[in-house]
Amino acid sequence: MEEELKCPVCGSLFKDPILLPCSHNVCLACARNITVQTPDGETPVQSRASGSSDYDYMDMDKMSLYSETDSGYGSYTPCQLKSPNGVRVFPPVNPHRHCSLTCPLCHRSVSLDERGLRGFPRNRLLEAIVARYQQNRAASSASASSAVKCQLCDRNPVDATVMCEQCDVYYCNACQQRCHPSRGPLAKHRLVPPPNRAAGGATSGGGGGQQPPVTARKPATCVDHEAENFNMYCCGCKAPVCMKCLEEGKHAKHDVKPLSVMWKQHKCQLSQALNGVSDKAKDAKEFLVLLKNMLQQIQENGVEFEACLVAQCDSLIEALTRQKAKLLTKVTKEKEYKLKVVRDQITHCTMKLRQTTGMMEYCLEVLKENDPSGFLQISDALIKRVTSSQDQWVKGALEPKVGPDFDLTLNTDSLLQTILQLDFSQGKVESGSLVPAAPLLQLEKCCTRNNSVTLAWRVILPAGNPIEGYILELDDGNGGQYREVYVGKETMCTVDGLHFNSSYNARVKAYNAVGVGPYSKTVVLKTSDVAFFTFDPTSAHRDIVLSNENHTVSCNSYDDRVVLGTAAFSKGIHYWEISIDRYDNHPDPAFGVARINTMKDMMLGKDDKAWAMYVDNNRSWFMHNNSHTNRAEGGITKSSTVGVLLDLTKRTLTFYINKEQHGPTAFENLDGVFVPAVSLNRNVQVTLLTGLDVPKNIKQ
Repeated sequence: MEEELKCPVCGSLFKDPILLPCSHNVCLACARNITVQTPDGETPVQSRASGSSDYDYMDMDKMSLYSETDSGYGSYTPCQLKSPNGVRVFPPVNPHRHCSLTCPLCHRSVSLDERGLRGFPRNRLLEAIVARYQQNRAASSASASSAVKCQLCDRNPVDATVMCEQCDVYYCNACQQRCHPSRGPLAKHRLVPPPNRAAGGATSGGGGGQQPPVTARKPATCVDHEAENFNMYCCGCKAPVCMKCLEEGKHAKHDVKPLSVMWKQHKCQLSQALNGVSDKAKDAKEFLVLLKNMLQQIQENGVEFEACLVAQCDSLIEALTRQKAKLLTKVTKEKEYKLKVVRDQITHCTMKLRQTTGMMEYCLEVLKENDPSGFLQISDALIKRVTSSQDQWVKGALEPKVGPDFDLTLNTDSLLQTILQLDFSQGKVESGSLVPAAPLLQLEKCCTRNNSVTLAWRVILPAGNPIEGYILELDDGNGGQYREVYVGKETMCTVDGLHFNSSYNARVKAYNAVGVGPYSKTVVLKTSDVAFFTFDPTSAHRDIVLSNENHTVSCNSYDDRVVLGTAAFSKGIHYWEISIDRYDNHPDPAFGVARINTMKDMMLGKDDKAWAMYVDNNRSWFMHNNSHTNRAEGGITKSSTVGVLLDLTKRTLTFYINKEQHGPTAFENLDGVFVPAVSLNRNVQVTLLTGLDVPKNIKQ
């Protein structure tokens, strides 16, 4: 509760606190320090300081225009200082000039009227609570020890003579002079006698800083009419008023009620709000106990799980031993994750509980007060704080984010071929529950076509544990690591886009609510040695005309148009030919390879996504990115054949005319995915020939 009783400016317990219109409090002396002067003739558009609560909250944003933080007023006042709490303070201001005061907590500004700081009501309720708190702290310190020792003496500490309220440290005279001199930044710290010395001084009549006993206070009087006591409460202004305030007309048309009635009503509201927060605080304490117990359970379960894991790994063959470290790492990470989550929850919950408990203790002290007007001055703000604090304990805030159990199950009955892929099954295996058995691959239905493979499998369904799906895995065609290519409920799958002339290992496993079952036996599927493909109607230009089951192509335009093949190559050696069926008026068809996104409305090779040879009836050129190179004599006629050799092992592209290599190697350092491509106009018709053997007469 002590944080509730400290001034936000000086950081010490409140002394002569005054209540600002925003419901925050500051010491009277601190209020003088943070009061700033505004330029002559300018008055902030803000509420005037008065005893009534006609503070317009809608003008708060306008007030910030004149605050020290936003506008810079006061920024050039000489001798600016800072309090121990870091709040800027200023020298006393000229009372005849316009002045304003900015709350150090909410940064709302208010201008002072001719009464100055006397226009703010004194928070006598808070003053009484601070006095009682100091008495209780002094009494407890005196009973705990006859003398408080210096906390900085190296050996044989002597009795402390002072205590710094900001540092909360006790010093003897020597240590105070050496470690806490009254100069520089420490000059603003407040040094007071130790509690036991202050209590002793009060007993002997010395008055050594001890607050006097709390006595009955005089009834509160109206700020505007100091001879009148508060006896009514203005519901519109939310402030106690006297009879003269009603008679003079300031509150004549306002809704007013007896002070005692509103006092009891607001006390009831605050008590009801505290009941809800109290229940949440009780639940939070129980939740903290649960979390702290869970730490021990997680530690014990983690050790137990690690021991079981080591025992299982030690019983397996040498291949399983190579996986032991990986599995232990997973368990350790799971344990550390759970511990971190629980510790974070404990820290967060402890902080919120400490804040809630401090506020509850302060509110309970407020409820003990019998001063209606003083209570009503702060009751609205307290009720809002308590209600807001209750809303912080949202649903789920008092529930563990993780459980103490490790939901991991290790199946030691797997086949030897699956040991290198051994992993945990998620979830605990209940008694009588089993993971699915290994599927059986139906070899009679497994096949390959071109660079695609089709696999089929079946499995015996276990009673009471239906299979939720299957996971099909293939390696990279070169004996490398497996990767998932299909996850679903079907028992047949076709995988396209594989490498030609490659052998793929395939396996499948099933899973259900209990976990993932073992792998099937591995089947080896070999793709075609050579590629069989056609022209692709889906990616061809709209002027392209395909026939002969997409093996023959012609064009309706006099401009060159591009058509691609249906196969894509990134590995291996591939050869295909194009037969010239019709050749009129000596056009320049182009043949080669391209990326899938090459331009389709221009000659092949004019952009940077195609590599081609264009040829007429007498000569040819190689072209890439509109760069023409290596002119070669010799052209094509009707019935000629143009061959394309794509060697991705050597990363080269070579061309042939009528089975003979035409020119040198056309392009080198090819890398990526390539598709066969042709460009032609309406004077040419060609037919694609695939599945051919690679030529032997290759020149360098």
